[in-house]
Amino acid sequence: MPGKRVFITGMGIISAIGTGVEETLVSLRNNASGIGPIEIVDTLLKSKLIAGEIKVPNEKLAELTGVKKNAYYTRTSLLGIAALQEAMQMSKLDPSRQKTGFINATTVGGMSDMEKYYFDLVDPTTKSNENGLADCLDCADCTEKIADHFNIKDWIATISTACSSSANAILYGARLIKSGQLDVAVCGGTDALTRFTLNGFNSLKNIDASPCMPFDENRNGLNLGEAAAYVIMESEEQLQRSGNKPLAELSGYQNFNEAFHPTAPSPNGEGALTAMQETIQMAGLQPADISYINVHGTATLNNDLSEGIALKRLFGENVPLFSSTKPFTGHTLAAAGAVETVFSLLSLQEQIIYANLNFKSPMPELGLYPVTSLQTDKAVMHVLSNSFGFGGNNASLLFSKYV
Repeated sequence: MPGKRVFITGMGIISAIGTGVEETLVSLRNNASGIGPIEIVDTLLKSKLIAGEIKVPNEKLAELTGVKKNAYYTRTSLLGIAALQEAMQMSKLDPSRQKTGFINATTVGGMSDMEKYYFDLVDPTTKSNENGLADCLDCADCTEKIADHFNIKDWIATISTACSSSANAILYGARLIKSGQLDVAVCGGTDALTRFTLNGFNSLKNIDASPCMPFDENRNGLNLGEAAAYVIMESEEQLQRSGNKPLAELSGYQNFNEAFHPTAPSPNGEGALTAMQETIQMAGLQPADISYINVHGTATLNNDLSEGIALKRLFGENVPLFSSTKPFTGHTLAAAGAVETVFSLLSLQEQIIYANLNFKSPMPELGLYPVTSLQTDKAVMHVLSNSFGFGGNNASLLFSKYV
């Protein structure tokens, strides 16, 4: 139903650059990266790699979230609850009073805890599952834990499409609102750092041991991170009932699976191009209307070149101001789309455009220059956010200033 509008009335976030929206905004304004030495994850790569790690241990997260003391909550679940409670408070949402859905994204799920206790769990002489630890291996366990914590019951779903997961969760929530199946959609994602993901990406030889350099000629890979972020979306009718003032409108969205390769994007940027192009068309806008693009920008060799080619194909010589914010947080995998949604909303609210940290030299194939310092003198009306995942899972979201 293209005539129905979807508005965002709440947001919450926790990442390496801050707990909550206020701390996050301060870091973004001050060009303060959260990427640094790994302290909490117990990994042999600790001395070799850096990451966007949240320096809050699980015990502190449990206190922060006030979870049930007798149940086992993984780090993934705890991060999700910490972020979502801020969004719920902002929108004053009571799930019992309207049709409310929770669409959660994750790739890590309970893996961060399973890898620590695996040998105990498979040992029949131990009683290590008495607190429900083994149940957390299910990727959807964190979704159910978070939904239960906030008493959301009408619609619960888990999405895992690699690094576009939470962008697709937001997209799916918007579709449910537009079709009239939900009044309110709580959407986003959560992923914790794990040895598994650190080892996996390192085996692909696409992790940089130094701070990542998106869209730079000398980029050498990504830095991983952990985070959780969520937004509250309301239908136009629900907005009239709640009286909430929108943070922004989700004016366009699209996903497109190019299925080119299990881990690499198509070299001509076909998937990224289609996702961006159809997102802008859905909003009834033209490419020239886009104020800022929060690019996927992982700093891997293939990704940045493919996305850059897509930008040139869509915008020609008039590519809008763009930057990757992953040098702030690291690549937070399934949470990335939601994290960068919060950044996009702050860009619209604060009328700012973020720096692409660590950039020095443009890619010779494209000659594209991202924004390299905080911009505060540009009118920001429409922000495009890109999230492109393994397997060709491409998604774009378009946020427009509420006027």
